[in-house]
Amino acid sequence: MVFCAALNSPAEDDRMSELSLTQPPTPKKGMLIRRPPAEVFRAFVDPDITTKFWFTKSTGKLAPGAKVTWTWEMFGASADVVVKDFQQDRRLLIEWGPPEASTTVEFRFVPQEGHTFVQITETGLRGTGDQMVAYAIDSTGGFALVLAAAKALLEHGVVLSVVRDHAVPGLRL
Repeated sequence: MVFCAALNSPAEDDRMSELSLTQPPTPKKGMLIRRPPAEVFRAFVDPDITTKFWFTKSTGKLAPGAKVTWTWEMFGASADVVVKDFQQDRRLLIEWGPPEASTTVEFRFVPQEGHTFVQITETGLRGTGDQMVAYAIDSTGGFALVLAAAKALLEHGVVLSVVRDHAVPGLRL
């Protein structure tokens, strides 16, 4: 067995110090879900369905102008959500998070021959370049899990626990 540690050379360290963002990163993920747009849209606005694949509690349904709180009990986390735009079966635009660090998330539901392509895009990231990149990586991965779990539920009736199980409290790797 060969073990090799990667060490940066002085030239690589210089290049790392020169890295900078030219624009904030934009988490974006999409997935085809083989169900009609009305059914897929409802799954994202109705917590009776959404709690089967994403968060564990909601104070209400998403609707025009709604203000709700989503809770992930397994992580002891919650997010305040404000609906900014609600276009039935086509688009949701929400702001979520604390006022000093809220971001905007757009859900687009694009019809595709009787099915739906769901595109999730998050904008408004703040912080240092490193903080924004770390957030974007985490958010993109999270949206991938949400979309995969929604697909499994809506297409096959399978409740995946990928959101709940993607992180184990107390486990350090």
